[in-house]
Amino acid sequence: MKIVLLGIQGSGKSTQGNLLSKALGIPYLSTGHIFRALAKEHTHLGRYIKEVLHAGALVADKRTLEIVSDYLKRPEYTKGYIMDGFPRTLKQAEAFNEDLDDVIYLKVSDREALWRLSYRGEDDGAEIRDDETLAAVRKRIELFHTYTEPVLDFYHKKRLLIEINGEQPIEAIHKEIMSKLHM
Repeated sequence: MKIVLLGIQGSGKSTQGNLLSKALGIPYLSTGHIFRALAKEHTHLGRYIKEVLHAGALVADKRTLEIVSDYLKRPEYTKGYIMDGFPRTLKQAEAFNEDLDDVIYLKVSDREALWRLSYRGEDDGAEIRDDETLAAVRKRIELFHTYTEPVLDFYHKKRLLIEINGEQPIEAIHKEIMSKLHM
C-alpha cells in the first residue's frame, strides 16, 4: 500500500503514521524527519534546508521532489510506504507519479495545532525543535492553508482523499483510518 498523510503541523501525522506502519507492516517516511536529518549535514544542501526550516518556509518543489524520489528508490519502500508531509504543494502532487492507494487528511483547527505544539515539550519531555518556534509554526500553518489545501482538492477529485477528524483521541483516529482504507 502507498498512503500519504496530510495535515497541518501538530495534526498527529507522525503518531498516526507510526501506528499505521505497525498495523500494515509497511515503513513510515516523514519528509520532516528527512529534512531535519539533512539540515544537520555540513553540506550546501544541509545549510539550505536548515535556513528554510528555521524560517518556517517550504523547501523548493524541485528539491523536495528530488529528495523524496531518491528515498523512494530504496528497497524498503518497494512494497509500499506511509508518507508524511508530502506532497505539500499542487506542483508536487501533480509531479508525484506514484499510484497512491489513499491520501489521509488529519483535519485539526489552527488553534488545536498551536495548543498541541505549545504543550508538546511539557507533556512528554520532548525537546522543542528549531522549526517549532511559535513564529515558525504560525508561518507553517499559513503556508498549509495557502499551498497544501489545493493538494487536498487535487486528491479529492481523484477520489483518494479520506478526511479524518484529527481532534479525536489517538485510538479513535487510528480506528477510523483503518476502517476507511481501500484495502
